[in-house]
Amino acid sequence: MDCLFCKIVAGEIPASKVYEDEQILAFLDISQATPGHTLVIPKEHYRNIFDLDPQVAQALFGQVPGLARRLKQALGAEGINVINNSEEVAGQTVFHTHIHLLPRFGQEDGLDIRFQTQEPDFEHLAQLAQKIRETTEEV
Repeated sequence: MDCLFCKIVAGEIPASKVYEDEQILAFLDISQATPGHTLVIPKEHYRNIFDLDPQVAQALFGQVPGLARRLKQALGAEGINVINNSEEVAGQTVFHTHIHLLPRFGQEDGLDIRFQTQEPDFEHLAQLAQKIRETTEEV
């Protein structure tokens, strides 16, 4: 397989590991968007969150809070962003499921994530919520 993260799991490519168990591996991202930027991945290959097995998802997301606390304590971070990009349109560049843990150190730490705010259209939101509730999950 020509997957960068699978090669890291197999030991073919070096990584700065911060956590490992039978199912999960966490290592420092080489980009270091902020100091301590960590990727948490399942060792088994899944393209992204849409393909992720529920039991593997439980193991993957189950490690996130503890790793976040470790990053906060070890690095003196004030907070953390937890990000998953699934599919190219969402910014996914490595097609192996992964969660980004981005320690935050203040407004000047080099990472700027903002959401546009606007007056809410509650009727539209109610219609959207209903559509989502009525949609059955495709497996």
